[in-house]
Amino acid sequence: MGRARRARNIAQAAAYGGGMGVAGLGMLGVLGYGLLRAEALMARRIVGQRFEGAPSDSGTYGSGSGAPLRFLVLGDSTGVGMGADHAHETIGATIATAVSSYSGRPVELTNVAVIGAESPGLDEQVERALAAVPAPDLAVISVGANDVTHRIDTSVAVRHLGEAVSRLRRAGAEVVVGTCPDLGALEPLPQPLRWLARRWSRDLAAAQTVAVVEAGGRAVSVGDLLSEAFSAEPHVMFSKDRFHPSPAGYARVAAALLPTVSAALDLFGERSHPTEPNAWRGEGVRPLVVAATRAVTRPGTEVAPAEVRGRTRGARGRWAMLLHRMRPVPPRSGAAAGPPAEPALDRPSVTSAGVQ
Repeated sequence: MGRARRARNIAQAAAYGGGMGVAGLGMLGVLGYGLLRAEALMARRIVGQRFEGAPSDSGTYGSGSGAPLRFLVLGDSTGVGMGADHAHETIGATIATAVSSYSGRPVELTNVAVIGAESPGLDEQVERALAAVPAPDLAVISVGANDVTHRIDTSVAVRHLGEAVSRLRRAGAEVVVGTCPDLGALEPLPQPLRWLARRWSRDLAAAQTVAVVEAGGRAVSVGDLLSEAFSAEPHVMFSKDRFHPSPAGYARVAAALLPTVSAALDLFGERSHPTEPNAWRGEGVRPLVVAATRAVTRPGTEVAPAEVRGRTRGARGRWAMLLHRMRPVPPRSGAAAGPPAEPALDRPSVTSAGVQ
């Protein structure tokens, strides 16, 4: 069964309350999780030093004369910022600081993410978030890794994620979801656990993308964003436990989410001047399940609701726009070989003639 079909079946099971098993993989999932339990014990001996807690990043970022933008962060330890040393190093704080700079307004960040959270825990997080901020402007959700490692039924996980996005959208928030990271990119995991973890996490990420877009949000593939950096500089991109990102790793994840956040908040006028998809880069409008499947293999890819001739659905279901908003900078001609270039943010530029 292909990943697109699995994503469609998982999303349908979530919508109608059925179950697709731990990772929608049938007998492979059952056998694989037995292996996962055994090899996870080995992995725990390989990974580095553990630590407890994370800095609290809730507060006001930036300044300006306008009314503050109300920003929520939900999810698991990645949303909390475990591995960061200071509050300003988390994903939420990095995005809040950038949004304030772009908008000229202060950003009030409320972080309700929970270390170790699984997708069913988003229900309670949304309750707390909306009780504190009844009319948020933006919500960023980072969740999924614990659904894989804790054997949460995938259809159950994506149903709770979709419901969380729907509730936040009804409250008026733009919602951006960083989908499940590629756990197969973690080098401390031995084979074949790494192969299984990659398959499970990518299947979950594809199903998450379908659920998020159906609920009116935007999904961004996190995937194996840190894998090359982990191999080259594990002491720089990962924290001391060799599992959670370091401040530099969080900055990289925030850079993947920020272009989509900027577009969702219309910070550069994209609603009146939408970004034109580039067919040479594989961008464009696709059936949602196709876009979701392609996105999981390329970190920094956005999948968002789209229309074709005024219709949101076609013969193959919901339409979605696929954009590679974060992509590598091509090397300069004749430049000497050196370390990989930092990713470029696909962000509109403002000129005297308008937004381009």
